[in-house]
Amino acid sequence: MFIDKNVKVVTTRGTAYDGKLIGFDPSTLSVVLEDTSFGNEKYSRVAIRGEAISEILLKEKPFDMRGLSDRLSKLFPNMVKYYEDAGFVTVMDRVRVTVEGVEGTGPMVDRVKKVYDQYVIEQKGP
Repeated sequence: MFIDKNVKVVTTRGTAYDGKLIGFDPSTLSVVLEDTSFGNEKYSRVAIRGEAISEILLKEKPFDMRGLSDRLSKLFPNMVKYYEDAGFVTVMDRVRVTVEGVEGTGPMVDRVKKVYDQYVIEQKGP
């Protein structure tokens, strides 16, 4: 799902709301947006019932895990594995890298974290 991402929610009536998705109810498919704009109006929070939603569009570029894997492979040749279906990378089978960050212990984690942090900054752009 797109939790904590900027989205555009289009209703069945064609109305569009832009905001950060902060909540989702799987039983009703309702959503809550934060810092929402609707036309020229702005709201701190908006709840939209699931039955009124036509589509939810992600406004942010998805995280390029393949690109991060390629970058890590240049620093750690033959030690990086990218698990595309699961959405994570491992380095030396000890360090795990996901969209959320770097997991593990030891000096290798520090090196991988520096690469990850720099890559995230570059992906966000100006």
